[in-house]
Amino acid sequence: MKVTAKSPKESGREYALRVIKENIINLELAPGSQISENELAEAMGISRTPVREALIILSKAKIVEIVPQKRSIVTLVDDNLIEESRFLRYVMETAVIELVCEKRTEADILVLEQNVRLQRFFLENDQRENVMRLDDELHRMFYEIAKTVELHDLMENILIHFDRARKMALYSVSDEKIVKEHEAMIGAIKARDKETAKQLMQKHLSRYKLDIREIREKYPEYFPKAETV
Repeated sequence: MKVTAKSPKESGREYALRVIKENIINLELAPGSQISENELAEAMGISRTPVREALIILSKAKIVEIVPQKRSIVTLVDDNLIEESRFLRYVMETAVIELVCEKRTEADILVLEQNVRLQRFFLENDQRENVMRLDDELHRMFYEIAKTVELHDLMENILIHFDRARKMALYSVSDEKIVKEHEAMIGAIKARDKETAKQLMQKHLSRYKLDIREIREKYPEYFPKAETV
């Protein structure tokens, strides 16, 4: 498990929630693995209470199963929950990118272009972790430019299922096409071409459906076993 430093602005619960989520998304806490409140609290240097509160929040998002008197379990990959979270992001971000085309400034374009240039650099130097980090930052920037960042934060726990699938795709499918799609989106935003930007976002957020076979082949243990008759 990887533990990052606590921000002065974070409460204990916020810190625990962020660290546990990051480790679930990054597969450090893999689907099907057992997790202990005591061990998590010790690793983060905090008490058990905020860890327990964070696990309760994640259990409501169905990414963690709490087993009373035993260790909790990171849930296996659920195709239906991935599709629900992907659909939510699909609906929200196709609308958000139209607002970005309207509201973006020249300064916004420079920041977006810098992000995508860095994605290209890290892609060419085989640093996929940084590609995904910049991908996340880029999509958050869209919400910031559209003045809808509160929506982004409200959806964050629900989207953990889709984000975990994105992480698996990062290591089982070439991400060249993902960076190309980002580059095309920024071009459309720069031209204030709402329709093209919207179509590109729709294609971008439908990619998991195309990648699922490769993901299942690489990570069969992360999915429920098929029932036999």
